[in-house]
Amino acid sequence: VIGTYTLLEAARKYDVRFHHISTDEVYGDLPLREDLPGHGEGPGEKFTVNSRYNPSSPYSSTKAASDMLVHAWARSFGVRATISNCSNNYGPYQHIEKFIPRQITNILSGIKPKLYGTGKNVRDWIHTNDHSSAIWDILTKGKIGETYLIGANGEKDNKTVLELILKLMDKPTDYYDQVKDRPGHDMRYAIDASKTREELGWKPQYTDFEEGLADTIKWYTEHRDWWQAEKAAVEEKYQEHGQ
Repeated sequence: VIGTYTLLEAARKYDVRFHHISTDEVYGDLPLREDLPGHGEGPGEKFTVNSRYNPSSPYSSTKAASDMLVHAWARSFGVRATISNCSNNYGPYQHIEKFIPRQITNILSGIKPKLYGTGKNVRDWIHTNDHSSAIWDILTKGKIGETYLIGANGEKDNKTVLELILKLMDKPTDYYDQVKDRPGHDMRYAIDASKTREELGWKPQYTDFEEGLADTIKWYTEHRDWWQAEKAAVEEKYQEHGQ
């Protein structure tokens, strides 16, 4: 929050274009598709730009507060700002504490992957390159003061993602440890990015999740020098929390 305030004040002082990259977590979470009357496609069954903020963790609460600051500075001081809320990213250069790179680097390090809780939690995956292209479109074509949601219709539960990683890395699909769930683990995220697609003409290029995941595995396999020095410390921290 303090960081966002500081950047907003700098943008205000020097009159520069400002874009705030946020998360879909500010909206809280959604029920699983099978528990919804429209099976995830009905009104209110995905996050939209009109969804009510309902953050459920300390992290998402601070992100929600930062979003509100951006709106306030745009309205009160004329800061030329836009906001985007994106779903879960995957791809090269993601820190190895995150779900997908953690599992990949575990396997590459001879450590069993870890599945949190039941693995039923659903994330709406988007390749980092698609996120970047959407940000560029917002910067160049977006309307000042507006919020844009970014997602690629990539809903998959964690267990399915982990089993696909194992398959692509030639391991049995049950080769993992089931560990304690994360505290306050949100059940489902799902983005309706129709505004971004229709108003800006953006569309994701990485629509084949398995292909994008295979490329990501290849990248971590070929760039061990980028992550290997941190691996032991990251796993030690998880072990302290039973994960």
